[in-house]
Amino acid sequence: MSVLKLTLPDGSVRELPQGSTGRQLAESIGPGLAKAALAIRVDGQVRDLDRPIEGDASIAILTDRDAEALDVLRHSSAHILATAVRELFPGAGIGFGPPIEDGFYYDFQVDRPFTPEDLERLEAKMAEVANRDFPFVREVVDRAEANRRFADDPLKLERIAELGDDETITVYTDGPFVDLCRGPHVPSTGRLKHFKLLSAAGAYWRGDERRQMLQRIYGTAWFRKEDLDAYLHRLEEARRRDHRVLGRQLDLFSIQEIVGPGLVFWHPKGAMIKWLLSRAVEDDNIRSGYDLVYTPNISREELFRVSGHLPLYGENQFPPMAAGAGEDEEVRYRVKPMNCPMHALVFRSQQRSYRDLPIRLSEVANVYRNERSGTLHGLLRVRGLSMDDAHIFCAMDQVEDEIFLCLDQVDRLVRQAFGFELDFEVSTRPPERLGSDDVWDRAEVILKRALERKQIPFRVDEGGGAFYGPKIDIKFRDAIGRLWQGPTVQLDFNLPERFELEYTGPDNRPHRPVMIHRAIYGTLERFTGNLIEHFAGAFPVWLAPEQVRVIPISDAQADAARAMAARLRQSGLRVHLDDRGETLNYRIRDAETHKVPYMAVVGQREVEADSLAIRIRGTGKKQDVVKVDDFIARVAEQVRNRTLEL
Repeated sequence: MSVLKLTLPDGSVRELPQGSTGRQLAESIGPGLAKAALAIRVDGQVRDLDRPIEGDASIAILTDRDAEALDVLRHSSAHILATAVRELFPGAGIGFGPPIEDGFYYDFQVDRPFTPEDLERLEAKMAEVANRDFPFVREVVDRAEANRRFADDPLKLERIAELGDDETITVYTDGPFVDLCRGPHVPSTGRLKHFKLLSAAGAYWRGDERRQMLQRIYGTAWFRKEDLDAYLHRLEEARRRDHRVLGRQLDLFSIQEIVGPGLVFWHPKGAMIKWLLSRAVEDDNIRSGYDLVYTPNISREELFRVSGHLPLYGENQFPPMAAGAGEDEEVRYRVKPMNCPMHALVFRSQQRSYRDLPIRLSEVANVYRNERSGTLHGLLRVRGLSMDDAHIFCAMDQVEDEIFLCLDQVDRLVRQAFGFELDFEVSTRPPERLGSDDVWDRAEVILKRALERKQIPFRVDEGGGAFYGPKIDIKFRDAIGRLWQGPTVQLDFNLPERFELEYTGPDNRPHRPVMIHRAIYGTLERFTGNLIEHFAGAFPVWLAPEQVRVIPISDAQADAARAMAARLRQSGLRVHLDDRGETLNYRIRDAETHKVPYMAVVGQREVEADSLAIRIRGTGKKQDVVKVDDFIARVAEQVRNRTLEL
């Protein structure tokens, strides 16, 4: 009998009879591993534990210690959910049910939306299915058999019709439920112990808004109860920090139906935060050798044909507008989705020398992207964006130093200013792109080498680059452990070519510059939303729209408190006077609700001593009596150093 030679992660080789399974391999190693095994990885591909191994291979046995096994568990959880839905809603159409980050979902075609009570019943039914410990059984079937098995489910029949003639069609069965599925799955439903259904929402079939609306159920699953409990706690904390709720509570911004979704009204307090962030990046830009520019919000379409946006990014742009008065009727205008073509034109507006390089142009500008309405989410996904954009035009031998400059700005303005832990990725060429592979090869190597020279660890996101060049994507982790998209540094050899940008070199000949696209915050909308949730609305004093609330104890101190507020305001602090006729405790609670860093209580003793009774946000009833000048100096130092603690 021929044998399989199976190489384990430690380099050892096991020989088993041809056709042996992952389970048999685990049993040959030991009963403990056989009991813990959930799936196997065969030459890098995760498979079912009971699937025969076809030939010699590198093998890893996956247990609950492996991240890949968690995806398998969640995929199986989706099938258990579908099993429960079919038992309680027998006529439900079955869509797709993949694992996703932190959980899973499944789409169903049913007569009405699922209610919270339905989710409770389904979760109880899922527990029953898990307790029955049905094995997950994989079968390979031909197209005719697949059509027969799913004859009553048009969603599955549509998917079968799309499969190529050379594709293997597999179905999985767990107890009464049969599904068209590639797998893999855990050995049996009994491995599912710690799961929770979270919510239900409408979702278009295949993500196409022209197709029928299905009902999507989201859930989560974990190997250990403590992990499930910790995740549910994070969800609850995320709800408490929801920037949309806090945005209303703190009166920071609104999105109003009469204007349209994804278009933000910055209220005075929110506008102050946006202005402070803009000023921070513009001040740093000026110190770093950038020049400020301002460019039009609309342009003739031809600009975006030259840049490549219309053929490769057109679906994200708003439709064209008619020509301006007196222009050719065939001329069309578009609002700009990005600033890079405009900055290329600024560079091209005059002759440039190598002595002028690098030229760094920066602009906090409004751009507009026609995002699908279903993807819009508060400040995190909008149609009107404020980009803290910059573009650097430099010679080839300056590229690495300019990338270092960008990375140093990210460190100052994101890591140091907010205490964020940063996570780096190099995002490489996407399928739809400008330029040749040679150009992309060179650009990707430069970005990786720059991070290596800076001794910054990074991952590679294959295919995640922009259509005009690869990029360094920098993400940051917030107070409850979530990772957010933040700064980007993008290297571009293509737009300088398309716009025919040139500078005169030391050889007196024309040369093509390299273009670096750079954003520190990304968009001010998304970054502000991130900050609201990170700080739960309790901003550090330098970023707080209201830094001090002056509160007189009674009407007798109202005039003195008004003068005190004016004095603090003249010193540069952002101050609000609350001299309403409400009780002192009410006004203090109101300041706490609005997350004001400092409450300055003014009584007769404070008036006579030129002092303030300072209460610090979140510290209860404790207050310190401080001389006014000392308090001003203390807050000024915190603002100057951008300290995070009060």
